[in-house]
Formats: sequence, structure tokens, C-alpha cells
Amino acid sequence: MIDRLKKIQEKYLRIEDELAKATASDTLKNLSKERSRLTPVYTKADEYLKITKDCQDAKTLLESESDPDMHSMLKSEIEEGEKKLEELAKELEIMLLPPDPNSGKSILVEIRAGTGGEESGLFCADLFRMYNKYADKKGIRAEIIDMSPTGIGGYKEIVFSLDDERAYDLFKFESGTHRVQRIPETESGGRIHTSAVTVAILPEAEEKEVEIRESDLRIDVYRSSGAGGQHVNTTDSAVRITHIPTGIVVASQEERSQIKNRDKAMRVLRARIADQMAETAKQSADALKKAQVGSGDRSERIRTYNFPQGRCTDHRIGFTSHNLPSIMEGDLDELIDALVQEDRSKRLAEAKA
Repeated sequence: MIDRLKKIQEKYLRIEDELAKATASDTLKNLSKERSRLTPVYTKADEYLKITKDCQDAKTLLESESDPDMHSMLKSEIEEGEKKLEELAKELEIMLLPPDPNSGKSILVEIRAGTGGEESGLFCADLFRMYNKYADKKGIRAEIIDMSPTGIGGYKEIVFSLDDERAYDLFKFESGTHRVQRIPETESGGRIHTSAVTVAILPEAEEKEVEIRESDLRIDVYRSSGAGGQHVNTTDSAVRITHIPTGIVVASQEERSQIKNRDKAMRVLRARIADQMAETAKQSADALKKAQVGSGDRSERIRTYNFPQGRCTDHRIGFTSHNLPSIMEGDLDELIDALVQEDRSKRLAEAKA
């Protein structure tokens, strides 16, 4: 542990030195990001090493101390120090787990209506509102990339971005099938209806991470059918891009500018291609997959929102909250904290196995 912590200190100080000398914007950005990631570990490691030295110095003095009062004081100091070291060791154990390669990335969120007809589309809109409110409470702004309204206030699909280095870590457990049980507004008989919506969390990929050749793209432009006033009816500003090698199709129509819509669509395309590559790699890494909370598979039913009982259950960890109204208003901290804790426990167990 001591050697590992000293290496972290050395790495942090080396990054500080490189930051002071760096001039290129990309280099500065990458170094700043790495320093930001290491700062909490460095601070905790510094505290651990300082207390360790203090305990060692106290033990050395204790061996030659003959005064009873001083002997008692040194012994008490050592006991307190060792107790604090135990606490710090547990915290560092978690902090030193291998970081998620997508940690610190902005994300794209795709919500799609599944089984359940119009009710599924309405719940699509409810989930978007829930995530938007949660992001807003964290100071993260949601930007709509593309959406397909149903006409009665729902969505067949909505894609939006969350541009913040905390986004992936906050939302990474949301991928999967979300089931809702409630009496639909469209149901006159008052029967409880079950429908489903799928959510995909896509870490944003930089251009250097995913190579996309212009010759592999088919780009179509068309008139937007979304919001935006009269402008959308008079210009071909909406963009649809097909990536021929993979067959992935993306679209954006929320901006008035064709160029801006193309840029947004390309962000989605890079993220989807990167997601496809990651999924291929993940299939050959069973041990890692088992160590995580759920597989992230979009077909996996991860959560049920039961409105008649005011209950929300996450099936992956057996967590149930009876505060569904607050959850739908974006109060997701309790739920997400439970998922994070369970994931950490599993990863720690895997690391010790």
C-alpha cells in the first residue's frame, strides 16, 4: 500500500510539473483532466502517509520513553493514528479500484418507446422529464439532439446530450428496459396497464477515438417536422446520416442550421459506433461483466415504476423506494447512490478474489 501511494504522489507531482510547462490546448486539457481525477486520491494518500510517519515516530519515542505520562500519551496517539489508518485504508481501497474507461465523459441519452403503444410513448416523455430535472439539480444542461413526438405529449424516441464530466458516472446505470405499471390517461376503464421503455447511455466519443471516413457516409437532408417556428417548414435543415459499414442511422432536426444538425448527428454516430465496438469487446470479458451491476444490455429489465403503489424497484440490486412521486421529479440520488455502492462492493470482492 505504502509503495503504491508514493507512486501516486510522484505521478501527481509530475502532472503538476508538466501542466506548468504545457502550451498546447489538447495537452493542457488532458493533463488537467488527469490531475482532477487524481486529486482526491492524492489528498487521501498524503494524509495516510503523514499519519503513518507520525505513528512510526511515536513508536520510536515510545521505546525509549520512561516517563509514565508521556508513555501513556504516545500510546494513545498511536492507537488513534492506527484507527484512522484503518478508516483511510478502506476509503483508499475503493478509490484505487481501476477507473471506468468512460468515467469523466459527457453522454448521449436515447429513450425509446417499447411495448405498450401510446402509454409507452407518454412514459418516454416522463423519463426524459425525470432525467432532465435530475440533471438540472446537478447543474447539468440537457440539449435535445432529435425527437419523434407521438402527438399526444409523448415520444416514440428522444435523444439528448448531457455535456459534463460527471454525466457518465451519474447516469451509467440507467441503460436497460424501464417498466411502468399505471392506469393510462388513454384508458377509460381504469385498468392498470404495463408498458416498457428502453434507455441507452452512450459515452461521447472524440473524433480520434472513432475513425469515420466520409466515403462511408450517406447524408440526406429534409424539412424538419419538429419545433422551431416557420423556419423549419421552409428549409431543408434536418439531417439524416447513414453509416454504410455498420448500417447505423442517426438524425438531428432540432437546430435551424443544417451544419449544426450535421454536427449533432455526427456526435450521435460516433457514440453509437463506439458503443458497438465496446459491446463487442465486452462480450469477451465475462469476468468484468459479472463484476458490474447489470450488463447494460438494453433488453435487460432493470427497473419497475409502479404508480398505484407509489413504488420504484431496481431489480438488479433489489432496491425499492416507496417515494415514486419524488423520483419522477428527479430526486434520484438515493437510487443512484444504492447502485454505486453495490457496484463498488462487487468490484472490491472481485479485486480480492
